Amino acid sequence: MLKLSPFAAELCRIAQDAGALILSHYAGEIEARAKSDASPVTFADEEAEVLISARLAKFAPDIPVVAEEAAAAGSIPKTSGRFFLVDPLDGTKEFIQRNGEFAVNIALIEGGVPVCGVVLAPALERMFVGDTTGDEAFAAEIPALANAELDLTKAKIISARRAPADGLIAVASRSHRDYKTEEFLAQYKILDLVAAGSSLKFCLVATGEADIYPRLGRTMEWDVAAGHAVLAASGGSVTQIDGTPFRYGKAAQGFANPHFIARGRPAA
Repeated sequence: MLKLSPFAAELCRIAQDAGALILSHYAGEIEARAKSDASPVTFADEEAEVLISARLAKFAPDIPVVAEEAAAAGSIPKTSGRFFLVDPLDGTKEFIQRNGEFAVNIALIEGGVPVCGVVLAPALERMFVGDTTGDEAFAAEIPALANAELDLTKAKIISARRAPADGLIAVASRSHRDYKTEEFLAQYKILDLVAAGSSLKFCLVATGEADIYPRLGRTMEWDVAAGHAVLAASGGSVTQIDGTPFRYGKAAQGFANPHFIARGRPAA
C-alpha cells in the first residue's frame, strides 16, 4: 500500500492534467519561439504553467509558486520556508524534436529541501513520485488524459541501487553534453553512458537504471527540484560537486543552481 500524502496525491492529479494538455499540442504543429535567454518556449509550456499554477493556488493558496515561464517574465513571488517549484514542460527541446523525453515537474520545497515531487513524462506515460511522508519513491504507468481518475494501484516502489564495484552506469543530458561532463566522469570507472532528456535523468538513477548523473552546466531550481525529490526518496542523493548540500530558494541568484552530482546509494 502506497503511503501517499494529500499533497503528493494532488500534485499527481495536477501533473496528469497538465500532461494531457501538453499532449494535445504534441499531436499538432509545434510553434517554438526564443526567450530572452535564447531557450525555446512553446504554447504548451505557457498553457501548462497556467493550468498548474491555477490548480496549486486553489489547492494551497498560502503557498507561493515559483514557475519557469512566470519567472522569465519577471513575476517571482516572495518565498520563505515553503513554496512550490514548477517547470511545466521540462525538456522543451525534446518536446520540439518529438522524442518523448520531456516532463512535467512539480515540487514542494520546505526549508530549502524538496520534500515532495512529481515527474510525469506524458508521452512515455510514466510518472515518478517522491514523498518524504512515507519516505518512499514510486513509478507508475499513467495515461495523460484530461480529468481522468488517477489510478496508482499498479504503482511500484523504486529504489536507487548501490554503486556496483565493477563500474557505474552514467546518465547525461541529451541536449547539453559538454567536455566538462566527460572530463568529470573520467575519474570514475564507467561501464556505459546513457543519454536522456529532462528530469528523467534523476528518475533513471532513482529506479536503479543508472548510478550517477553529473551536471556541470547551467540549470534552474525548477529544472531539478522534482527529480531531486524522487531520487532522495528512493535512497539516492543530490549534492554540489564538492559534496556540500544542494539547497533551494536561492532568490538572490535568480533561482540559478550551482553544478551538482546526483547519485544512487553509496557502495556497501
